[in-house]
Amino acid sequence: MKKITIYSVALALAALLFLVLLGMIFMGKIDESGVLFLLFFALLAFGFSGYKSLSGLVFTIMIFAGVSAALYYPELFTVIAGIKLTVLIIPLIQIIMFGMGTSMSIKDFASVFKTPRGVFIGVCAQLLIMPLVGFALAKASSFPPEIAAGIVLIGCSPSGVASNVMAYLANANLALSITITSIATLLAPFLTPLLMKLLAGEFIEINVIDMMWSITKMIIIPIGAGLLFNKFFKTKWLDKAMPMVSMLAIGIIITIITAAGRDSLLEIGGILMLLVLIHNIFGYLLGYWFARLFKMTEQDARTIAIEVGMQNGGLASGIANSLGKIATMGLAPAVFGPLMNVTGSMLASYWHKKPPKIRGQAALAD
Repeated sequence: MKKITIYSVALALAALLFLVLLGMIFMGKIDESGVLFLLFFALLAFGFSGYKSLSGLVFTIMIFAGVSAALYYPELFTVIAGIKLTVLIIPLIQIIMFGMGTSMSIKDFASVFKTPRGVFIGVCAQLLIMPLVGFALAKASSFPPEIAAGIVLIGCSPSGVASNVMAYLANANLALSITITSIATLLAPFLTPLLMKLLAGEFIEINVIDMMWSITKMIIIPIGAGLLFNKFFKTKWLDKAMPMVSMLAIGIIITIITAAGRDSLLEIGGILMLLVLIHNIFGYLLGYWFARLFKMTEQDARTIAIEVGMQNGGLASGIANSLGKIATMGLAPAVFGPLMNVTGSMLASYWHKKPPKIRGQAALAD
């Protein structure tokens, strides 16, 4: 007989609560269900945490909880003691980038010279596919210019740390994933503004130099500080703490952006979510087949698919905030973050069950 645990009880209560929420939605009482939604996500996250196969979704569920709280109670996440909480976004991005720097060393970039072809193809795929797909979706939408520009912005941003986690879970090439993320991130201060000028210039005015400096402050300086800290003051407790701190920072950023742009999000949220989902899925598909076109291995193709499909929504949000357009341009990144974690987890789970053959194994099989 299967043992009933507190985690299974939590999931059962979450399922029951979900039915109650469906009933309230059908009765037109969704405006009164804020507390129930938060309780549902809390139970779901706790229940999932007790199962190894589901624990990877806990962070995503908590993001959805934060988004729900921001939609129902935006006043809690916009201004506190007369201070706009959007001022926290850039410092939080800098903390995330500092954490990325502390997990890196100069030796990590040696893999660029060991596998230059894979890194070059991966970075090119990211710089071509997502910006162009984002531009096409923005043009096809009937959104106001600043919101449309946000779709282009998420496409012009580099991949983030989440892609490295998914690459590991998907049995992909983790070393290649980390290298592509690092190189794309370091190139972002120069390439993101240029791509935005080229592709989003018709939606909003882009000052390339100002954007370069803003991104440099958010990326290059914190990562450089992290690299130096790693070299001279490396500590095990920081290595353990920074991933959790980074996840918390991402959750806070998404919650603040959602609260700031609540009214616009409620008006166009469904369509924006659909377009962002298409953007994300096309990133996976085109990234995978771009790699296969160049005859890369299955393992490397998976890596590039994930690197292309999973963008750094936090950085895109920081850029939108630096332009003073967090409530409009920041909406697409805020929606993209939670969705990519869901789709990325699903894709990683699927590929995890299908370990790729490495070249030696394939030769033996033949």
